[in-house]
Amino acid sequence: MATAPNVDEEAVTHPLLSTDHELYLRRSSTSNVTSQVAIVGANVCPIESLDYEMIENDFCKQDWRSRGKIEIVQYIFMKWTLCFLVGIIVSLLGFFNNLAVENIAGVKFVITSNMMLARRFWVAFAVFSVYNFVLTLIASTVTAYIAPAAAGSGIPEVKAYLNGVDAPGIFTLRTFVVKIVGSISAVSGSLLVGKAGPMVHTGACVAALLGQGGSKRYGLTWRWLRFFKNDRDRRDLVTCGSAAGITAAFRAPVGGVLFSLEEMASWWRSALLWRSFFTAAVVAIVLRGLIDVCLSGKCGLFGKGGLIMYDVASEEITYHLSDVLPVLLLGVIGGILGSVYNFLIDKVLRVYNLIHAKGPGYAILLACLISIFTSSLLFGLPWLATCRRCPADAAEACPTIGRSGNYKKFQCPPGYYNDLASLIFNTNDDAIRNLFSHYTDSEFHRSSVFIFFITCFFLSVFSYGIVVPAGLFVPVIVTGASYGRFVGMLVGSHSNLNQGLFAVLGSASLLGGSMRMTVSLCVILLELTNNLLLLPLIMLVLLISKTVADAFNGNIYDLIMKLKGFPYLEAHAEPYMRQLTVVDVVTGPLQFFHGIEKVKNIVHILQTTRHNGFPVIDEPPLSETPVLFGLILRAHIILLLKKKAFSPNPALIPANVSKQFSSADFGKKGLGNEDKIENIALTEEEMEMLIDLHPYTNASPYTVVETMSLAKALILFRQVGLRHMLVIPKISGEFAIF
Repeated sequence: MATAPNVDEEAVTHPLLSTDHELYLRRSSTSNVTSQVAIVGANVCPIESLDYEMIENDFCKQDWRSRGKIEIVQYIFMKWTLCFLVGIIVSLLGFFNNLAVENIAGVKFVITSNMMLARRFWVAFAVFSVYNFVLTLIASTVTAYIAPAAAGSGIPEVKAYLNGVDAPGIFTLRTFVVKIVGSISAVSGSLLVGKAGPMVHTGACVAALLGQGGSKRYGLTWRWLRFFKNDRDRRDLVTCGSAAGITAAFRAPVGGVLFSLEEMASWWRSALLWRSFFTAAVVAIVLRGLIDVCLSGKCGLFGKGGLIMYDVASEEITYHLSDVLPVLLLGVIGGILGSVYNFLIDKVLRVYNLIHAKGPGYAILLACLISIFTSSLLFGLPWLATCRRCPADAAEACPTIGRSGNYKKFQCPPGYYNDLASLIFNTNDDAIRNLFSHYTDSEFHRSSVFIFFITCFFLSVFSYGIVVPAGLFVPVIVTGASYGRFVGMLVGSHSNLNQGLFAVLGSASLLGGSMRMTVSLCVILLELTNNLLLLPLIMLVLLISKTVADAFNGNIYDLIMKLKGFPYLEAHAEPYMRQLTVVDVVTGPLQFFHGIEKVKNIVHILQTTRHNGFPVIDEPPLSETPVLFGLILRAHIILLLKKKAFSPNPALIPANVSKQFSSADFGKKGLGNEDKIENIALTEEEMEMLIDLHPYTNASPYTVVETMSLAKALILFRQVGLRHMLVIPKISGEFAIF
């Protein structure tokens, strides 16, 4: 049988929960697998796979043979053109997101600060919480009712797609728009969520929509863009889009390319590396030009937040062997905290799933309750901190009047500032900048930093999973920065590293412990901080934290993919797979077609199975012995039925019946636009006719012998990007296909 990653229902859920939880595995046709909260325990719909294999039937062969140099140059040129367009659009979207967040959140903080200056504390709290409540209500409502696929980070969905999983609805125009609107509203509403993950998803949506020529459903299509009619080219473009998303979020072009290579893509080659780098470079250049415009004061409150690099650059960074011990401690604790963080998110998502299963109204109610709790916490905690006298040598105005700055006045008298409010009563970007800042070792009290760390740790856990677009990068960075700064305070004068550098290393340790990436995170942090001198210490922290955390559980994105039921193929095979052969796991009976098949038989098999590929076998009298001719896809068979490419009997099948088709007809349509067998209307007379499947069959499918180990088959599936594999017997002369 043709085996593929799109496994049956038991295979999707069985490895995740024990038999004691069978009650939670019952499925319902109303479930939405694309929602961030459609976790195992919900009723997950079947998920199909993508066709990354190159089809070699008569039409595709003829198409490639007939292409001249002009067509080949045009094909290559369009690839680079689309990468350029992805870079331009994603950079503009990244700038717009930051501009919107900084101004919307900035207005909120300015109004609240003015109320605080007037000593109208209850009014300030009412304005702050209502502002956040309305923004969260907008984000959760548009997500729950318009595009549930836009909920959450989006990185697990894009990663699954690049692995070959065709999760429905993740790249539609509605998902794209809601991802932008919801992310801006959620981040501006003071929820402890990030915008980096949604930017990756947004970049992938841009790439996918351009790759298919726009959205046919909404009449936004462009014929000149409909050049890539296969999943293979679209996969490459989505990979470039994910790299552009990270670049737009952090202004880290090299880190974005490495992120798409290390974490996202299951398949890579040098040509794709060049195009990803080109896309990221376009994003970085455009953002640099836009930021220069904003620095001149033409972007409202935007200018010192969002895309500006965190200022920890220093020419005096020196460290000795004695400084390695605290760094090692940071790595170990970061690995433990990261694994605990992943464990808690896993449990919280399962609980949220039970609430979301009751309907979108309950999901919106949960998001609003989290918003009210967050607002109360953010406004109330600074009252626990004592006011501190402004330093005489402060590099900026103290206390800060307005939105940005290290010295928030809050409720303090003139000449004093509230250090906890400087961290909590701010955007996430400003909080990270305050923690990363150097030469501020006396700015924050130890208790304030510890309270901020505990608050960020648990708020980020409970905020992720509600029905809004929510990233994990920024919450983990700010939580790790507060933990690192606290450790730096404990170490004190026993280390040559200042507290700002400890904050950077703390972010690296928690990122490594939660996301389990090394190279890409290292480069992203270096590009964020603009300090190459930190390279050895960041490398050490990431390696240690990842090693420690791997002993407890997997990385956060893999855990979420398992919870969502995506049949993701890991890069390595499990040890037990070495003991099994491919014939041990195939199931029957085999569904196949003859080279010349009756329409009625074809329709019956298509209606009674969900297979997407069928072996085509020639038997006497077409051949002396049974011969495997190849593999034909379900979509291609449905096309033949739709075009009525059949005849009453084999002798009357016209030789020119195939002239009504071209290779473009066999190209894949846009996302979600596949024809279904239920939509094909055939008469009784047509059901008795015959179809010659030979010209439309892939004559060179991947075929292995039955003695191949399951581990070797898995590696072949992942590295080649297969959807189907035919298993044949080893003994010569014995005909069978599994």
